[in-house]
Amino acid sequence: MIRQLLNDEAGFIVSAELVLVATILVLGLIVGLSQVQYAVVEELNDVAHAIGALNQSFYYTGFTAEKASGALKSGTYGSTFHDAIDECDANCTAIACDSPVAECAGPF
Repeated sequence: MIRQLLNDEAGFIVSAELVLVATILVLGLIVGLSQVQYAVVEELNDVAHAIGALNQSFYYTGFTAEKASGALKSGTYGSTFHDAIDECDANCTAIACDSPVAECAGPF
């Protein structure tokens, strides 16, 4: 029975083919997921720019009320806010890898 088991090669080719097909599928999956990640980052970048482009400036006017005698009864002041352009409003997606640095580069 052991000799028959050692001489049996019926599933050898199928296993090798499955390993080859699985390897090709995994490599294709990695490349595909990399492209999906890139596309998602680009779309989120577009959303961030759209939100950053919103005009967040506002103002409201005040009002006053006078007594019958003409004296000031009550009043509120107006307010204003102007959203100035920040450093990162235009395009802050310049993400780049730094050059490698040795761990023991210091004078120690």
